[in-house]
Amino acid sequence: MRGWIDQDLCTGEDLCTDHCPELFVLLEDGISYVHLGDLIGNDPGGASSTISIPAQHEPNAIAAALDCPGECIFIEPDGREPCPPRTSTNPL
Repeated sequence: MRGWIDQDLCTGEDLCTDHCPELFVLLEDGISYVHLGDLIGNDPGGASSTISIPAQHEPNAIAAALDCPGECIFIEPDGREPCPPRTSTNPL
């Protein structure tokens, strides 16, 4: 999966960083961005600003997108197999 944030829609509530600080960061401008290490994805989205979401963070990234009041987080498939569901034998 790949993800990006439309900064024009971001309300700066910072809920995404509560869900997944490994992928989301609130910068000095009060707006959230996707990041992976030092790489920060910026507007306008699409291939130039998306971050590849590691499989172990996919559930939290999806939860952040669903909880976002500005509906500014976009999660897109990238052709990889989706991560298997959590079970007692596969706790991820």
